[in-house]
Amino acid sequence: QVQLVESGGGLVQPGGSLRLSCGGSGSSVRIIYMGWYRQAPGKQRELVASLISGGSTNYADSVKGRFTISRDNGKNTVYLQMNSLKPDDTAIYYCNFRGVVDSYWGQGTQVTVSS
Repeated sequence: QVQLVESGGGLVQPGGSLRLSCGGSGSSVRIIYMGWYRQAPGKQRELVASLISGGSTNYADSVKGRFTISRDNGKNTVYLQMNSLKPDDTAIYYCNFRGVVDSYWGQGTQVTVSS
């Protein structure tokens, strides 16, 4: 099992920035995929950004050019740098790690963009 703990959410004004972190601990599962998802009230969970073991990244069109996903291999941690935040970015953000067989989710961290 892998336990994921997210941090870095909060309240920010439009145009501001936040950096989310997600650290994994537990068994030494080989992680081949790391992703950030979000779910706004009344909406389905959606992919925000992902990073596969080879280094390729993928972003939702709505966040391209504003968000950056990165990882620290030594710490088994993934980050999401969010710039130029908009009210539409308000949601609970979840990290997701995947091994060859299993998938693991964090508990979520709230991001609220409001003036």
